[in-house]
Amino acid sequence: MSAAAVELREIILGGQRIAYTLRRSARKTLGLRIDHRGLTVGVPLRVGLREAEAFIRSHADWVVEKLQARPSAPPAAAFEPVEGASIPFLGEAWQLRLGRGNNRVLWHEQGPDKVLELALRGGADARQLLLRGLQQRSLELFTHRVEEFCLRLGRPTPAVGLSNARTRWGSCSSRSGIRLHWRLVHLPLGLIDYVVAHEVAHLVEMNHSPRFWAVVESLYPDHQAARKALRQAAAHLPSI
Repeated sequence: MSAAAVELREIILGGQRIAYTLRRSARKTLGLRIDHRGLTVGVPLRVGLREAEAFIRSHADWVVEKLQARPSAPPAAAFEPVEGASIPFLGEAWQLRLGRGNNRVLWHEQGPDKVLELALRGGADARQLLLRGLQQRSLELFTHRVEEFCLRLGRPTPAVGLSNARTRWGSCSSRSGIRLHWRLVHLPLGLIDYVVAHEVAHLVEMNHSPRFWAVVESLYPDHQAARKALRQAAAHLPSI
C-alpha cells in the first residue's frame, strides 16, 4: 500500500476528539478496527472523507466504548510460571509453588500468605495447568456475580461463559448469554463487578443509549471511575 493511501485524521465523537487512521485500498466495503494502536478505518479507494466520517459516526457508541476499554499498550511478555513467581488474583499477589501431584491447582490461603500450588505430574505443562486453574475459578466467580446483579434487576440469570477476545472485556447476547474475559480474574472484585454490571445492563438495553447508562448507574453508581481504572489496570496484567 502506498503512503498516500494512509491518512492520520481526527473526529469528534461524544464530545471527545478521537484520532484515527484512514486507510484506502481496493477493498469493497467500509470497516472499523480497534486495537492497542487506536482506531483504524478501512475504506474503498473512491470513498470520500465525508462518507467515511458518516460511517464512523454511525458506529460512534461502539467506537467510544471500545477505545475506552482497549488495553493502553501492547500485551506484556508471556508470564513464566516458575517457582516463587507472583501472579495477581482478585487484585492480590499470590506466590506460585511448583510441586508434584496429579495435575491439580491448589489454593493455600493462611493469613497474609497466599500460595497457588501447581501439583504437576511428571512432564506436565505448568502454563496450561495454571491457565486451567485460573479459568475455572474465574467462571465460578463470574457466574456468582452475574447472578447477584441479575437479582438486583429482577431478571433471570442467562448462561455465563468465558471469552478470550482481544479488544473487549465482555459481551451480552440474547442467544449465547453473557461472556466475560477470563483475565478479569486478575483484577480487584470492584473492577470485575463494573464489567459484570455493564453486561447485565444489556439484558435491559441492547445498546449504549442514555437509558442503558441509567441502568448501569443503578447497578454500579461509580461506573465512570471504574471504567478509567479498568483501562489503566489492563496495561499491567500478566499474559499467560
